[in-house]
Amino acid sequence: MPDYRARVADRELADLMAAVGAVLIEGPKASGKTATASRVAATVFDMDRDSTARASIELNSKYLFDRPTPILFDEWQTVPELWNSVRRAVDAFDRGRGLYLLTGSARPRDDVNRHSGAGRFATLRMRPMSLFESGHSNGEVSLAALLDGERQPGRDSGLTVPDLMERVVVGGWPDLLEADEATARRWLTGYLEQVIEVDVPSMVGRRDPRTLRRVLTSLSRFVAHAPATRTIAADAGGERGPVSPATVYSHLDALERLQLLDDSEAWMPHMRSRSRLRSTPTRYFVDPSIATTALGVSSADLLNDLPAAGYHFEALVVRDLRVYAQRLGGRVDTWRDEGGNEVDAIIAVPGGRWAAVEIKMSTAEVDTAAANLTKFTQRIDTSRHGDPQCLIVITATGSAGVRSDGVHVVPITALGP
Repeated sequence: MPDYRARVADRELADLMAAVGAVLIEGPKASGKTATASRVAATVFDMDRDSTARASIELNSKYLFDRPTPILFDEWQTVPELWNSVRRAVDAFDRGRGLYLLTGSARPRDDVNRHSGAGRFATLRMRPMSLFESGHSNGEVSLAALLDGERQPGRDSGLTVPDLMERVVVGGWPDLLEADEATARRWLTGYLEQVIEVDVPSMVGRRDPRTLRRVLTSLSRFVAHAPATRTIAADAGGERGPVSPATVYSHLDALERLQLLDDSEAWMPHMRSRSRLRSTPTRYFVDPSIATTALGVSSADLLNDLPAAGYHFEALVVRDLRVYAQRLGGRVDTWRDEGGNEVDAIIAVPGGRWAAVEIKMSTAEVDTAAANLTKFTQRIDTSRHGDPQCLIVITATGSAGVRSDGVHVVPITALGP
């Protein structure tokens, strides 16, 4: 694939294929799952379009499995029975390694007839491209090295704040790598219309699409916030009154199964203080462009409302942190207490290591952010959690380095895996 652009997930996929018989690659439509899997597959079946392949699950499984491996079953969820067929095929190979790849843009509901894939399947989550993958970050500062305690100088890639607002609006979709903003906005509008008119109704039944549009718009207004579901219901209903909680929950479930939501769960450490911690997740989409598309805003609109732009910039940074942390086996959470104190991102990786991150577009806010991180670590019971590997303030522009207080400052366009 000469036009293929390397992904952070490539190495993770190789590691998983060396460990188990089948790898399930999940992610939203158009995030690059098929391209990544096709690079290493010897045989490819498009289960969404190939009627012969679908019929063969029941009538002639040899048609599918007597082929060179690895075999890729693209959009496998259109034939849920395929899961058990692959599981049996792995067993027939005495649990061989790297035999099958399954890609899916929608997660089927749990089914009592779908047997456990433990020991046979591993799961790889794919998101749209990070700035490093799309070529907009030079990657001079490695998140892995920061978590190893290394000091890393670096410089931003030269992108300005207006450039970054355009990256928020265009997003990390592989199909839009060379697209200008106007083209990207048309593509994304069509993408979201498909979600509203086809994908979600196929999961929750035909309902008024205007309700889902209002829910999406409300979620977009609350990006990087932690609203309760009842708040979303009230906001989406507007003058008509709140949307019913059952409707909101069903739409959220469908968006989650379509891999479009990517919330940050609340990190719940042991604290030295008696402050109560909030457990509501912070709302994000899998790519910041979904929110700006639902709101109908351009990069120029964001620049005219810098407080709002800061939240969408935060969503961009959190997306990239998730891509880089996942490669390390880590996750990205958030922290806030009832007193209004908060930290934008907590990165936790195996071995009990963790880091705290504040996200600020302006370098003028670095001092405040660094002080907040230092104050936060004094509240944590480090006798139970250990000291953080590093404290990081991520900015839009500038140079990377370590301050005299030990806090790392990193522009997002210098950050990489």
